[in-house]
Amino acid sequence: MEDKKNKKYPLIRMENIHKRFGGVVALRGVNFDLDYSEIVGLVGDNGAGKSTLIKILSGAHPPTEGTIYFEGEKVEINSPKDAKQIGIETVYQDLALAENLDVASNIFLGREFIRGGLGKFLRMIDKKKMWQEAEKVMRSLEIQIGSVKTLVQNLSGGQRQAVAIGKTVYLKPKVIIMDEPTANISVKERNKVLELIQKLKKEGISLIFISHNLHEVFSVVDRVVVLNRGEKVGDEKVENTSIDEVVKLMIGR
Repeated sequence: MEDKKNKKYPLIRMENIHKRFGGVVALRGVNFDLDYSEIVGLVGDNGAGKSTLIKILSGAHPPTEGTIYFEGEKVEINSPKDAKQIGIETVYQDLALAENLDVASNIFLGREFIRGGLGKFLRMIDKKKMWQEAEKVMRSLEIQIGSVKTLVQNLSGGQRQAVAIGKTVYLKPKVIIMDEPTANISVKERNKVLELIQKLKKEGISLIFISHNLHEVFSVVDRVVVLNRGEKVGDEKVENTSIDEVVKLMIGR
């Protein structure tokens, strides 16, 4: 089989994507590509269609029309499970963490390690193994959170974001969609998250970065895609455009 990483095809290609909710048209003929080890910023005002597009890609909503290709092959993404199986993970703005559980338990929530022997029969969770693996994950991300036994409710906003990313990275995805990852955290923690995004790219992961903060977008992405009222109105490498140009596209000038 031909090596898919020969750049003949992008990692993801979404062609002529339409989405209607009854009489409301959320997306009109959107084309979207994501290449290997690329960070793409997806921007637009509220109601532009960003959330709808990523929900289609992550399996939350099927498109009304259009085709999705992954590594050059046509795929059907009808559920989040379908997206995960081909290597697409999403870190949503609400993070979906269980605050009453510790860091390790959140990272392995739903896929806990089970002890061997009688413990396997009784479905006894192997906490020690989970702590060890969680520590490896957080070290690999170069994130300081103290102990992986710490309850998530006791972490800062930036630390919680790191846990959500760690939970995703452990699955070894090919693509991570990040929805407003720097919202509601301090400037110092924002910089840490942006550094982490660049680190993930160096490790070969492709990312879709959604943010209203265009300065942050331009600081980390390779290319920016602009949506306006459900249509793609811009798609340019950051070195070939500017924040002012993107703003004009976002507001329709």
